Amino acid sequence: MYIFEMKNGKQKLAYGQSPEDALDILAIRLSEAEMDEIIKEEYKRISQRRLHEFVDNLG
Repeated sequence: MYIFEMKNGKQKLAYGQSPEDALDILAIRLSEAEMDEIIKEEYKRISQRRLHEFVDNLG
């Protein structure tokens, strides 16, 4: 799982084998405008166990 930073200060959760794979999966379900909000170079890899640490800031 990956947490990507967004231009609005929130974070976007994505899953995939790599950051690029995670972004490809996000692109399937998000609009182009929503994808433009994601800062593709700023991400953290997290485990599912740590997901609760980020829930409050997901956008």
